Amino acid sequence: MNERYLSVDQVAEVLGTTVRFPRRLVAKRRIRYVKVGRHVRIPESAVRAYIDANTVEPVSRRRNRYGRAA
Repeated sequence: MNERYLSVDQVAEVLGTTVRFPRRLVAKRRIRYVKVGRHVRIPESAVRAYIDANTVEPVSRRRNRYGRAA
């Protein structure tokens, strides 16, 4: 039970978005959350998992053997 639970405002700050974005994630059930009375709390691990799942890695291009075409 050492997990830290973040408010929607804190999650928005971590993600660098408005408060509306984490609220939409919760409404569409795209992120794990906990209801504490009428408050919504999102575990830090869920935020990390969301970021990891939606991270796009760059594609390395193969270099053309003969250089650039004219």
